[in-house]
Amino acid sequence: MTDTRPSLIIYSPAGVVPTAAPVRKALKRLTALGFVPTLDASALSKHQRFAGDDAERLTAIHRVAEASPAVALATRGGYGLTRLLDQIEWPLIARSVEQGTAWVGYSDVTALQLAALAHKAAGPETVEEGVTAGFWAGPMASDDFGRADSPEGGDDVTQEVFVEAMTGELEAVGFRTEAGFDGLETRGRLWGGNMAVLQAMLGTRHFPKIKNGVLFLEDINEHPYRIERTLLQLHQAGILDQQKAILLGTFNGFKKSPLDRGYTLKTVIAYLRTLTSAPILTGLPFGHVPTKLCLPLGRKVNLVVQGRDVLVMW
Repeated sequence: MTDTRPSLIIYSPAGVVPTAAPVRKALKRLTALGFVPTLDASALSKHQRFAGDDAERLTAIHRVAEASPAVALATRGGYGLTRLLDQIEWPLIARSVEQGTAWVGYSDVTALQLAALAHKAAGPETVEEGVTAGFWAGPMASDDFGRADSPEGGDDVTQEVFVEAMTGELEAVGFRTEAGFDGLETRGRLWGGNMAVLQAMLGTRHFPKIKNGVLFLEDINEHPYRIERTLLQLHQAGILDQQKAILLGTFNGFKKSPLDRGYTLKTVIAYLRTLTSAPILTGLPFGHVPTKLCLPLGRKVNLVVQGRDVLVMW
């Protein structure tokens, strides 16, 4: 009898996995959720702060692409993918998507996702109902399926949304935003991810040139003035005004300064709204937080706001 459960490979393209326990727990949890997970041969390798040296991690990415599982799930982010972008075989990545692979992750994995968009390796903008192949901003193995402080290894909403996304059942996500955007309706190509990683790629051949898009951003350990500086760079580079909408996820983990004197992330957003014509919506449940959505990068989406309720449909 043929096993119809989705195959899933856990691999490590970036930062080192400190201990194996969360990954082992993630394997068990993903099995319970209906997947057939396996661990890539070098997922637990260690070299300095990386999950193996550059050659080992590059080989791992290519090995996963050649295997073309239903899901390629990163263990964690950290740092390391930017070092590999010039060497990745993008036609191989594109073929894996054509054969049905959904590549999932966030944080440093943003580099792989954006570069795949830039190199036309992320799949088509529109797909038939139920198609999961492509690149998804979504959870990762260690923190979302292997946490020691949770019996299920992570947030139940995050896991439920992931299962729906990877089985082709997820067609939309929703969240609450601030008042003032009621009636907004637009359509554009969904893209974005970690703000610092996206900023680092600006001006390189790995940065996707997306106009009339829906850009989403998140980050951690960045003070509001650094967030403002990055957003100003994106504005001055012409990126923000080219978008149909900008969705801001969670920006957490920073420390306030006595020099702030009322300067907050809220004042940063208010200031940016005076500069760009693109509507900036806050409240997207995505980032370095337990509860996060799955977002299909590169897909055309419809964005509708009713009252304070935002619906993103693809």
